[in-house]
Amino acid sequence: MSDSTFSYRRTSRSLTTALVVAGVLLALWAAWMWLEAAPWLMLVLAVFTLPAVYDLAANPAAGLELRSEELRWYSGRREVQIAHTDIDHVRLDTRLDFSVRASAVLTSGRKIRLPFEATPPHRAFEEALEAKGIKVMRYHFQLMQ
Repeated sequence: MSDSTFSYRRTSRSLTTALVVAGVLLALWAAWMWLEAAPWLMLVLAVFTLPAVYDLAANPAAGLELRSEELRWYSGRREVQIAHTDIDHVRLDTRLDFSVRASAVLTSGRKIRLPFEATPPHRAFEEALEAKGIKVMRYHFQLMQ
């Protein structure tokens, strides 16, 4: 077992999010000005950008740390710590959209899903888990689990 720590951190604020929100709001404004769209309809559609605007303003952090004795992750106000001895294996599921979701399966059989925003790139995460002696199980493109 290695004593090194694997860590991953990300924030919600990104240029892509800012550009998408700005583009949507600009398109709604243009529809209102030039196409004479109903203002109430444009406001209703603009409401769907509020979660992204909140993420840009609040910039919540998410991340994961794989220490010598525990696996810890956090996302916004949520934080979980699991001792290596309590983890039977980590399950990495590749979805149909090619995203990889991670779950820690405990020795009791309970499955704890890692938040997507706190999950590191799967190849590096898998290597770090194996270096710590934690078994990793990969599943590809399953519709039901």
